[in-house]
Amino acid sequence: MKPPIRSILQKQLYVFPVLLLVVAAMVVGGYGQATGPVVILTFVSLALCFYGYDALRRIAFTAWVFAFVAASMNYPAAFDAWFGFELKTLIVPLIQIIMFGMGTTLAVRDFTRVFTMPWPVFIGMLLQFSVMPLAGLALAAAFGFEPEVAAGVVLVGSCPGGVASNLMTYLARGNVSLSVTMTCCSTLMSPLITPLLMEALAGQYMKIDFFKMMLDILNMIVVPIVAGLIANRILYGRGPRVSRAGWLTLLTVVCLLVAAAALYLDATRFGRLAPLRSGVVIGFALVGVVALAKLIVAVLLAGPERWMDRVLPVVSMAGICFIIAIITAQSREKLLAVGTALIAAAILHNFAGYVLGYWCARAARLGETACRTVAIEVGLQNGGMASGLAMDTLKSASAALAPAIFGPWMNISGSMLASWWSRKPAVEPEPEGPQS
Repeated sequence: MKPPIRSILQKQLYVFPVLLLVVAAMVVGGYGQATGPVVILTFVSLALCFYGYDALRRIAFTAWVFAFVAASMNYPAAFDAWFGFELKTLIVPLIQIIMFGMGTTLAVRDFTRVFTMPWPVFIGMLLQFSVMPLAGLALAAAFGFEPEVAAGVVLVGSCPGGVASNLMTYLARGNVSLSVTMTCCSTLMSPLITPLLMEALAGQYMKIDFFKMMLDILNMIVVPIVAGLIANRILYGRGPRVSRAGWLTLLTVVCLLVAAAALYLDATRFGRLAPLRSGVVIGFALVGVVALAKLIVAVLLAGPERWMDRVLPVVSMAGICFIIAIITAQSREKLLAVGTALIAAAILHNFAGYVLGYWCARAARLGETACRTVAIEVGLQNGGMASGLAMDTLKSASAALAPAIFGPWMNISGSMLASWWSRKPAVEPEPEGPQS
């Protein structure tokens, strides 16, 4: 980042409190209902300020989330429909694009590494799919949430680890390889485990269709990740074919034609696998776009090799912010009624994941580095997946409220925990016990 730009961003540190004072003055003066634009600008200013400081840049995403939430709370119609098109229709495609981006950062070895560290991965998976769903169920009952909101809390706990856990583990001086492998394994297990947990724990709140939820997870999460793995080979493969213009051109044409054919074929041709169609369309289309982009950027223009690493995080961040804004607009009134309780539930749920994840890992005789990794992996859930399932499978904006609130909080708490651990070097040998 150029120094002048950094200086401009850092000056937002003075703009933010001024805007905050303006908001306070308007509220005191009886103009609280007119504070919407200023509140939005306040969070935008805070997000820009964070970009000016290396230590704060990783939590700028949370400030952007608050800015989008403020916009959707004050102008819900803007996130409801555009020219008759309902924006909630975009939630699943956006999640698929985000999961595709996750796939491009992975390689097959990230999945097979489980065979080199089976004991830590087993402990992590056991805690992931026991502590978090049961904690979600207990909190839903303790707070007395209405059925659909309660189902959303359980849903967050029943989802696999989130992609942010890998970054937080790195910052916390944990075992990044273990974190990536745990994320991969829990994600691959989720098509079976998540519907099973939801049927067993949340069935009392809502009707859960096991088979539909399984297919929706495959469509929304697994298929795009597999497509991302293929794109990873195209982008970063060392073989001669992946750098040839002719091969990339052929791949682009074939992938885009398959995506178009899957899009325009009658859904009945897919039978019971029809829910997988959008994943196939998005997957092939994105692989085709990646091949075309590499052809243009890397082969024809001789541009940088890792350009996609800069693009996808921005796309993912924007997609998640937009998803949260759509969900907030859909359930604005209910959020005003239960928002405080959901925030408290989010904090407690997340805290339980960190504490129980860490100390149960210690009880299993894992080393300090692995314990930190397990704690972060258990505490951070895939909120995007929970949001998509709530809106697409459960057909409930109320159930999507919990993921919309839990997600931003997990980024805040994860950053704080990682920052604290980064100042405390791991002193125990890692690993211990019967790990492999």
